[in-house]
Amino acid sequence: MTEFHEELKPGDLIEIFRIGYEHWAIYVGGGYVIHLTSPSEYPGAGSSSVFCVLSNRAVVRRDRLQDVVGNCRYRVNNHLDHKYTPRPVNEIICSAKQKIGQEMPYSLLSRNCEHFVTNLRYGEPHSRQVTNALIGGGATLGIGFIAVLGYSLLKRRSQNQ
Repeated sequence: MTEFHEELKPGDLIEIFRIGYEHWAIYVGGGYVIHLTSPSEYPGAGSSSVFCVLSNRAVVRRDRLQDVVGNCRYRVNNHLDHKYTPRPVNEIICSAKQKIGQEMPYSLLSRNCEHFVTNLRYGEPHSRQVTNALIGGGATLGIGFIAVLGYSLLKRRSQNQ
């Protein structure tokens, strides 16, 4: 169910409210979104990028918006339109579609799902969640980020030994 009953337009950023974080996707029309998610994610699972933090890899997928949203709330959130000029819609959609199926590096702090979609829309990767966590505006989220990041680093270290 949407938080704001807005008309979705291709190129819109979709913010999906999960427990403890927001997942981001870009609307490409016809009820579909393209988003960065875990390689093991399957359609309709509804957990999306939370499992990416345990890995350094993610995959670009095209899924039905309702399958990605599940029972969560979502809204259109083109939050950087005041700061950056959005790229032309046809370029946004073409770039997004070209990435479908690609496995990409994932980093909670520099290459997450919000970075992915803002880069598509504006040509600039940006994550408000990371910024807020790093400057203290999201203390609880920041603690969660640090805990997950620490776990990820420990896991990576043990795999390298």
